[in-house]
Amino acid sequence: MTILDGPRSAPGNDRPGPDAFTPDTDPLDVIRWALESHPDVLMPSAFNLNGVVLIDLAVRAGYRGDVVFVDTGYHFPETLATRDRLAARYPELTFVTLNGGAHPEDGQTDPALYASDPDACCAVRKVAPLQAYLRQRAPGALLNARSRDQASTRADIPFVEDGGARVKVNPLAHWTRERLEAYAREHDLPVNPLYFDGFLSVGCWTCTRAVRPGEDARAGRWAGKGKTECGLWAGNNTL
Repeated sequence: MTILDGPRSAPGNDRPGPDAFTPDTDPLDVIRWALESHPDVLMPSAFNLNGVVLIDLAVRAGYRGDVVFVDTGYHFPETLATRDRLAARYPELTFVTLNGGAHPEDGQTDPALYASDPDACCAVRKVAPLQAYLRQRAPGALLNARSRDQASTRADIPFVEDGGARVKVNPLAHWTRERLEAYAREHDLPVNPLYFDGFLSVGCWTCTRAVRPGEDARAGRWAGKGKTECGLWAGNNTL
């Protein structure tokens, strides 16, 4: 992944562009650049701490688009409740819930696929529905909530990266967990209650555990399965 080359500012304004961003750049400036440079930008979200903070910042920056969530059929009830609380708090956004007909109860996929082949489970239940939606909408950019301190696999992500079919904009790339927590407290954001039980990154209940002391925020995802990413942001089918 590479920081995009390009003009210092978007056409028609003097807002700094990606080549002028520094680790201290305000995420609001990154989001405003994304809105000006890519008016069709969309935001996928799983409503973790990072995602909740990004939603609030994006609304403050003027975002009025879609927040896209993939229902795999395996989400914790707390995650679905967090989605509903966010939708009620931010009526100016459109909360879109996707599923690809690959729920555990539908008979289309092995309900134990998560145990035998977690990569295949993520691919069919999470990655494929979002990819299909993005093919239909064809946005030029995605606004997402990844940050460097979440995991070693994310340690070098820039604010703006190229690769795949569209630009990925990471406004929270340089924010630490402590800063995210402070922002959430200051603005009384509806954080998933599982976070406070040690689930610093919440995915499907089948493949998520609480994080242990000293582990990174994503250590509880697919623990013991030799897997650190679902496939949305890394791998052959990356967005």
